Amino acid sequence: MALIELRNVSKIYFLGGEEIRALDNVSLDIEAGEFVSIIGPSGSGKSTLMHIVGCLDSPTHGTIRLDGVEIQGASSRELARIRNRKIGFVFQFFNLLPKLNVLQNVELPLIYSGVPAAERRRRAMDALKLVGLENRVRHRPMQISGGQQQRVAIARALVNDPRIIFADEPTGNLDSQTGETILELFRDLSRQGRTIVLVTHDPEIAAMTPRRIEIRDGRVAPQVNPKLAGLDRFPAAQAAGANTPV
Repeated sequence: MALIELRNVSKIYFLGGEEIRALDNVSLDIEAGEFVSIIGPSGSGKSTLMHIVGCLDSPTHGTIRLDGVEIQGASSRELARIRNRKIGFVFQFFNLLPKLNVLQNVELPLIYSGVPAAERRRRAMDALKLVGLENRVRHRPMQISGGQQQRVAIARALVNDPRIIFADEPTGNLDSQTGETILELFRDLSRQGRTIVLVTHDPEIAAMTPRRIEIRDGRVAPQVNPKLAGLDRFPAAQAAGANTPV
């Protein structure tokens, strides 16, 4: 059984009497420990897909299983509980609270979980060690670089020991060298058994992940088999990251 399973999932909005299908009959599986990119242009439905799988929104119809549990139709409280226990989020603009220091920002999810103060501090320090920022715990976000702020955001996503991390354009606000450092950190987390789902519009970023899922007009685009397409004879094409089957 896949960690994430979608079957015939659609998200429909009605604007001015017009039906807008942000997702249109999407089916896909993501296995535990995979590092996957979801790529598509603005308005393709990739962020809607992340919001639905990440328990931030609900589908109009279709079936979603997360770690074997059906989540469509769950109440807001149930979705919040699943997010808190199973999912971590990393965003393009970090979403750190400027008045809190690094340690306090990482502790926030544990406060919402009711974890005692001493345990919060220990777990937050462990998460900061994973991203190499244990020597910046008293700094505020504006006192550290953009790359360091993103690593703090990753530590915050990790602190509740989630099974899945969703990263929405996590390198979009960083220079290319710092972005590569962040991607390497995600690769390390994947090798440790975390499931990483990275949402991006950038083909170069998507090409750095082992698997790509392309969304076009709310649908999963057909995936390319490198051998059938002849791409296996061209190393450069493989380096660019040909799609693997969904």
